[in-house]
Amino acid sequence: MTKPKLTRKPLGALPLQTTAAPADDGKTLRVTSEPGKTEARQFADLVSRGIATNGITAAAFTGNQLGAVSITEMVASLQDAGEAVNRGDLSNAERVLNAQALTLNAMFSELARRAAINMGEHLGAAETYMRLALKAQSQSRATFETLAAIKNPPVVFAKQMNVANGPQQVNNTAAPRTLEKQTAPNKLSGKMNELRQNTRAPQATSRAHPRLEPVEEVNRAEDA
Repeated sequence: MTKPKLTRKPLGALPLQTTAAPADDGKTLRVTSEPGKTEARQFADLVSRGIATNGITAAAFTGNQLGAVSITEMVASLQDAGEAVNRGDLSNAERVLNAQALTLNAMFSELARRAAINMGEHLGAAETYMRLALKAQSQSRATFETLAAIKNPPVVFAKQMNVANGPQQVNNTAAPRTLEKQTAPNKLSGKMNELRQNTRAPQATSRAHPRLEPVEEVNRAEDA
């Protein structure tokens, strides 16, 4: 395949002539000049946006099946599709995804058929075809899921976050309660000790330390 050429031929910058514009050979990217932009800037915009490079790639991959595709028209088509997406129109993306999902499903069917043919005698080939078939089926399912997400976007429930403006008051009532709970067993143990001391049985008088009793009066010598 002949490699496409990129030539800078801004049609709008050409002087008015009675002759017709040059015919599109399909391999030359022709860009219409825009006011306020230089030729170099226009080509840079097409490259940075991915329109020119993807247009050339799409034309190269479809050339063998569909014949020569004009690079200029391909780039213009991609630009129109991108502008539709910017407006919120995703109908073209939905059509592409649906077509890809159906194509992948067709690939799954063909690969699964080939796996079944080789199942009896060539187990290695059957395993390879079956693995490729399941990959195609998985990609088809993922494409349909993406399409469903575009048609019905998932609803996200976000929890409300309370943000207070200005100074906040901190309630410290939990700390005294904790302290009271910690000191409660000490008070209780003190009362229990008092009860134990008060309810003790009187101890018997020990012989080693007899109790002192008052001394009776004795006859003392009279004063002279």
